Amino acid sequence: MLRRSILKTGAALAMIASFGTAAAADLSGPVNYIIPFGPGGESDISARLQQPFFKDKFGQDLVVSYQPGGGGAVGWASLNTLNGDGQTIMGVNLPHIVIKPAQKDVGFTTADLNTFYMFHFTPDALIVPADSPYQSLDDLIADAKAHPGEVTISGSGKASANHLAQIKFDKMTGAITTYVPFKGTGAAVTALLGNQVKAEWGYTTVGAAQGEAVRMLAVAMEERHPLFPDVPTFKELGFDMIGGAYRGIALPNTASAETTKMWSDMIGAINADDAFRQKMLDAGFAMLDVDAAGMQDFMAARTDEYLKDAREAGLIK
Repeated sequence: MLRRSILKTGAALAMIASFGTAAAADLSGPVNYIIPFGPGGESDISARLQQPFFKDKFGQDLVVSYQPGGGGAVGWASLNTLNGDGQTIMGVNLPHIVIKPAQKDVGFTTADLNTFYMFHFTPDALIVPADSPYQSLDDLIADAKAHPGEVTISGSGKASANHLAQIKFDKMTGAITTYVPFKGTGAAVTALLGNQVKAEWGYTTVGAAQGEAVRMLAVAMEERHPLFPDVPTFKELGFDMIGGAYRGIALPNTASAETTKMWSDMIGAINADDAFRQKMLDAGFAMLDVDAAGMQDFMAARTDEYLKDAREAGLIK
């Protein structure tokens, strides 16, 4: 499913790219784009990259605002109280919108959210400081097996994409590592660079941002990231790990089918823009194209995988 969804090419992208400014006629003014986190994170960065392309293609401003709290849950719980006329959209993240309501009542369920496009993901990556003795993934695995629990790895929160990656990695490799959750990717990076931990479950975006200060041992992609041609995938090293933090956009569930399709087409048009795609890749993101028509199948597959991994790890019942 994921492989079929990533990097659509040819006629499909050409058709989306030709989507003109006519859809903007259905917008009555600037659009409020709510990010359910604080400023400065990868969801915010993504929205800021989308802003000028939206303005150029559709003639309306995309105004980014923030509603942090509960790791996104405060915003998602409020989404369906907002007007579904198409003037307000909200960022959504996986696995967050699946795992959080499975753990406890957070004011929304996954099915409540009218997610109409998944536009990219930040692939999981196992990262070490540039001066780490781990020159390869095998080095880290060998140390974790020889010294169970002593290889500490930072990550962005509990039950996050990073945490699920650590759980899956230990299961696949037979290694025993210790996951140390922090409040956000930035804090996890700080812990890594400050030698508070031996490695980090981060993303390719961390590699892009930190440059020569870090070394990525492997990335969780089907193929190597074009920004890091020398970094192997987990898959080519023998571990079937593909995933990370997925980002998309949702409307209130009162939005009509016509409004939902309009927005799906508009975000698809931005995603098909070569200049936009290049900016995203340069920032370390990996492109993804799941529109409203393909969302149900995509979400079903991801939900099954997340819940299975979370149950095995004891994160949910």
